[in-house]
Amino acid sequence: MGATNQIEDQPNLPSDHKKLAEKPKIVLTGGGTAGHVSPNLALTASLESDGWEIIYIGSKQGIEKQLVAEAGIPYYGISSGKLRRYFSWQNFIDPFKVIKGIFDAYFAIAKIKPKVVFSKGGFVTVPVIFASWLQRIPVIIHESDFSSGLANRLSIPFATKVCVTFPETVKHLAKYAAKVKHTGLPIRSDILQGNVDKGRALCGFNAELPILFVVGGSTGSAKINQAVRSVLDILTQNHQVIHACGKGNLDSNLKEHPRYQQFEYLGTELADILAIADLVVSRSGANAVFEFLTLRKPNLLIPLSKLSSRGDQILNAKSFQSRGYSAVLFEEDLTSESLLSAIADLNMRRDEYIENMNKSEDANAIAQIIALIKSVAKPHS
Repeated sequence: MGATNQIEDQPNLPSDHKKLAEKPKIVLTGGGTAGHVSPNLALTASLESDGWEIIYIGSKQGIEKQLVAEAGIPYYGISSGKLRRYFSWQNFIDPFKVIKGIFDAYFAIAKIKPKVVFSKGGFVTVPVIFASWLQRIPVIIHESDFSSGLANRLSIPFATKVCVTFPETVKHLAKYAAKVKHTGLPIRSDILQGNVDKGRALCGFNAELPILFVVGGSTGSAKINQAVRSVLDILTQNHQVIHACGKGNLDSNLKEHPRYQQFEYLGTELADILAIADLVVSRSGANAVFEFLTLRKPNLLIPLSKLSSRGDQILNAKSFQSRGYSAVLFEEDLTSESLLSAIADLNMRRDEYIENMNKSEDANAIAQIIALIKSVAKPHS
C-alpha cells in the first residue's frame, strides 16, 4: 500500500476505554508543488488542538513526502500520474498509474477510516477523492487560485464542499453553488512569527530607512531581477533592498552594496524578512499574496504572463487590485521607469493599502475551514 509511516492499531483495551483513546481521523491530501502542501500544514495545529488525528496521503516521490515528514505526520504514498494537456509519451503510461493510485487510495482509506478528507489540489488528490467518495467519506476540496486547476475540476463532482480563496471564484463555480464557500487561504502560523531583530541582523540593515523586499517566486525571475538591479542606485537612495533572486542569480558585483542584500532562496528566514519589510514587490501566486494580506504588507504584484503560465497569477493579481490590497504591474509593461513609478506610487499610498487590508475577512480562513470540517465530518463513535 506504500505507507511511509504505518498507522498503529490501538492496544487491546476494554471497548469503553478504547473509545476514549481513539481520536477522530482526518486525511489531508495534496501535492506536486509546495503550494498544494503548505495550506494543509497550516491547518495542522488547529486540527490537533481540536483533537483530530491527522494522516497524510500523497505521492510516493513528490515534494509533499519530504514536507510532511518534516512536520512529523504519518504519511501514505500512493501511485500517481499526471493529467497533461500536451503530448507526451508519459500520457500513455500515466492512466495506469492513476488507476493503481485509486486502488492504493481505496485500501488506505479503508484502513484509516477517516471521518473526513481535506484536499488541497494536485493530481495525486484525484484517486484519493474518488476512493473516498466510493466509501461515502465526506470530502472537502480547497482551490487556491482564482480559476480551478484541472485536478480540482475533475474532483469537484465527488466533493461534499468546495472552499475557494477568491470571492469571484464562487461565480465561476455556479453549477456547484450549494457546495461552494469562500474561505480565503490558510496561512502557516510560522510566517506570522517573524522576528524583526533577526531580520535586520540577517541583512545588516537598520531602522533608519524603509525596507523594500523583492521576490520573484521560489526560482526567481530574470525579468524582475534585471529591472530591480537596473535602478538599484535610485532605489537605495531612499530604501534598503532585500532581493530573493533565485538559485544561480546572485550578482557578485553587488555583494558589498551597503543597502542591498541578495539571497538565492529564503527558507525559514522568510518570516523574519517579511517582519522587517515595509513594501514588497512579488509574483502573485496565491500563497504569496495571502501572506502579504495576512501580514498587512503593501505590495506591488508582477504576475507571470500568459506566455509562461495558464494565467492564474494574472487573475489573482487583478482580484487583489480590485479590492485595494495590491498594486499591479504587468510583466509586458515592466521597465526600469515603470518599476520606479509603481514603487513610488505604492509608497505614497501605503496607508491606504493597509487600511483596505485591515477590512478583509480573509484572514479568518483557518477558523472557517475548521468549522466546515466539523460540520461535514461523519459522527465520531
